[in-house]
Amino acid sequence: MTTAAEITGAEAPAGASASANPDLRWYIVHAYSGMEKAVERNIQERIGRSGMQDKFGRILVPTEEVVEMKNGQRKTTERRLFPGYVFVEMVMDDDTWHLVKHTNKVTGFVGGAKNRPAPISEEEVQKIVSQMQEGTDKPRHKIEFMVGELVRVKEGPFTDFNGSVEEVNYEKSRVRVSVMIFGRSTPVELEFGQVEKT
Repeated sequence: MTTAAEITGAEAPAGASASANPDLRWYIVHAYSGMEKAVERNIQERIGRSGMQDKFGRILVPTEEVVEMKNGQRKTTERRLFPGYVFVEMVMDDDTWHLVKHTNKVTGFVGGAKNRPAPISEEEVQKIVSQMQEGTDKPRHKIEFMVGELVRVKEGPFTDFNGSVEEVNYEKSRVRVSVMIFGRSTPVELEFGQVEKT
């Protein structure tokens, strides 16, 4: 199975590995939203400068790939699974706590006491890694429509018509919508970008 570091491109600090230190545990760090990758880099730089590589393992910013339509083109983008959170594998002591807590754009740790956060289990981390891998192997669509859902046509000859979703084709990024035209229900094939949820 692919490790979290390999999935995100995050490298463990030099000389560190999951088995190098049996005291490594996973902790959740709260960061400014949208700054997760910067926090990851900042923590790695501080670890390198402090010489505490043996007290840190992997740093993980969970993401998944999402397919969206822009200007008629399919575009794959990366979406954060947990916006505002970074997962850090580390040995918790005063020095490591201060290193992470006082990193630029970090607001603190999640869970536990004020200066002693609670670790999360390896099983929880593996679930997140599996979810990330699933998103990489089979990207999700940014917009998901359900049969029977009401939508509004926002582009094309049926602009401003409301209708009910009859069929969704994620492979072609198209949806069949039943709209009322002259008092009759008429099925219309549209691209995802031409409709929006009401």
